[in-house]
Amino acid sequence: MFGAERRHLILELVRANGAVSVRDLAEAVNVSEVTVRRDVSALERRGLLDRRRGGAMVPGREDGETLILGGEATLPRTTMFGAERRHLICELVRVNKAVSLRELARAVNASEVTVRRDLNTLEKRGLIQRAHGGAIVPDALLYEPPTEEARTPHSDEKAAIAALAATLVEDGDAIMLGAGTTVCEFAQRLAPTKPLTVLTNSMLAARALATTHNVDLVMTSGALDASTLALVGSGAEQWMAGHRVRRAFISGTGLTVDRGLSTTHLAISSVDRAIVGSAQEVVVLADHTKLGVETTYQTAPLTRIDHLVTDHDSDPAILDTLTSRGINVHVAPNHEHYEAAGTG
Repeated sequence: MFGAERRHLILELVRANGAVSVRDLAEAVNVSEVTVRRDVSALERRGLLDRRRGGAMVPGREDGETLILGGEATLPRTTMFGAERRHLICELVRVNKAVSLRELARAVNASEVTVRRDLNTLEKRGLIQRAHGGAIVPDALLYEPPTEEARTPHSDEKAAIAALAATLVEDGDAIMLGAGTTVCEFAQRLAPTKPLTVLTNSMLAARALATTHNVDLVMTSGALDASTLALVGSGAEQWMAGHRVRRAFISGTGLTVDRGLSTTHLAISSVDRAIVGSAQEVVVLADHTKLGVETTYQTAPLTRIDHLVTDHDSDPAILDTLTSRGINVHVAPNHEHYEAAGTG
C-alpha cells in the first residue's frame, strides 16, 4: 500500500470511529506502529486529525471524549451510519484487495451479521466481490485492457490535451477529477513534486494515480457504473458537493457556445454538476470532435467554464467565440511535439 492511500484509509477509520488506537490502525492498514505514528503526525500537521492518548481522533473532541478501539473506553463508542460504514468497508477492501469478514467487523465496529448484510449490498452494486469468508476487489476493477484495446479514438489528441492540462496543476493543489478517458489520460500525466490532493469518482483515474508519489487520493462513495467504471448516484453527488477544491478537471460528449458542456450519460452528468459546483475553477478537456456538438444532459453552462484544453485540429472560429466569452483556451500542439520533448 502506498503512503497516500494508507493515510487516506487511516483518516477514514478515525472519522468513522471517532478515535482509534495506533495498534488497531497498524493492524487495519497492515504496517508497523512506527509507520502509523508518522502517518498520524503528517495528518495532524494538515489539520485532518488529532493525536491523543496512544491513538488518533477526530479534530475538535475534548480529551475526555477520546475513544480508543481495543483499549479502555470510558464512553459509548461512536455510532456509524450504514452508508458511512459501507464506504469504509469499500475502502478497506480496495486498499487491501481482500479482507476477511472478521477483520471488517472489527475495523468498522459492527457485528459480523451487519457486515455480511453490507457486503451483500455492496456486491449488488458491483463495488466488492464476496469470496472465502470475506470480500475482494471485483474482477472488473482489476481488469487491465490489452494495449490495442486500450487505445481509444483520437488517442494522440487526448494524450496531447492531457499533457497540456497537467501544467495547470500546481504543487499543493486540491483538485477534483470527473469520469472519462481523457480525464484518465490526464491523471496518468500528473507527477507532483509536493503533496497533491485528488478527489475523484473515477476508478480509472484512481487506478492511474495509485502508484503516483505525492498524491493523496480520495474516492467518493456511490454505486459503480459498469460502462464508465465511475461511482455515481446520490452518494457520489452528495460527497462531491460536500467538498471544495481550487480546480476541477472534467470532460464530456459535447461542448457548444449556447449550452456549454454536456454528456449522453445521465448518472455521470449529475455527479459532474456536483463537481462543477464544488470547484473555484472548472477546466474542460475536450478534443476537436466534441466542439460544436450538443448532447442530452448539460453538466456545465458556459459561464462556469474557466478553461478549455483542446487539440490543434479544433475549429478556430469556435475557439475565438469561446475566448470572447471569457474562457481561457489552451490549444495543445500535436502529440509528436510532446514525444519529441520527452526524448530531447
